[in-house]
Amino acid sequence: MIGVFDSGFGGLVVLREFLQLLPRYDYLYLGDNARIPYGTRSDRVVYRFTEQAVDFLFAQGCQLIILACHTASAKALRTIQQRYLPARYPERRVLGVLIPTVEEALSLSRNRRIGVIATEGTVTSRSFEMELHKLDPQVEVYQQACPLLVPLIEEGEQEWEGTRLILRRYLAPLQAAGVDTLILGCTHYSILKEQIQEVMGPQINLVCSGQVSAVKLVDYLKRHPEIEARLSRGGGRRYLTTDLTPRFARLAGLFMGQPVAAEVVEM
Repeated sequence: MIGVFDSGFGGLVVLREFLQLLPRYDYLYLGDNARIPYGTRSDRVVYRFTEQAVDFLFAQGCQLIILACHTASAKALRTIQQRYLPARYPERRVLGVLIPTVEEALSLSRNRRIGVIATEGTVTSRSFEMELHKLDPQVEVYQQACPLLVPLIEEGEQEWEGTRLILRRYLAPLQAAGVDTLILGCTHYSILKEQIQEVMGPQINLVCSGQVSAVKLVDYLKRHPEIEARLSRGGGRRYLTTDLTPRFARLAGLFMGQPVAAEVVEM
């Protein structure tokens, strides 16, 4: 199976994009909703939680895991790829959503001024900034932490007038900086894509990790037939969560665009 891991619900947006482009594979989604959010936690804790999730998904038979959580991609992915996998699962792979998103933003930007909106933890880690500068040292990066957006989305307030006011406040510094491309650095934010585009204007490129990561995954599997050959193709989908509440059912349906039947698990 292909495993998709997120700290909560947002990774379902990424999975939804995978299902559109690569529907024949079997997928196992895991959301750590009992311990959400990851964005305000230390690097050490995020790594420990992410390693536990990777262990769990590999034990379920996943050959390839996508960290759909930006915070996990920023704070844990490199260590998992460089230390954890060679020591424990050298034939399996763990990928993230950060680098594909960065590559897409650079390909779209005309004036080399790129904005990033994300959780406080992702902004503090400077991961987007560092990856952008690795690929283009001259690019100017402007980051904005948006701590109120995830709670608003999870409370179903994306159409509330106050949400637009908050968006204008968060996005104003990026507009003033003259960015022409904006990375939505949290999977939740794609729910607000239309509102963000409205505030930023139609001339600004918005980069959502779900769409980009799906296209990149297609390319990755073409370039790595040894991984692709180990993936099952039954069109199966399982949804696992570390905490199941009525709120989960509502939000999972919002992010997937359809009802989701989830199972509760312990990691």
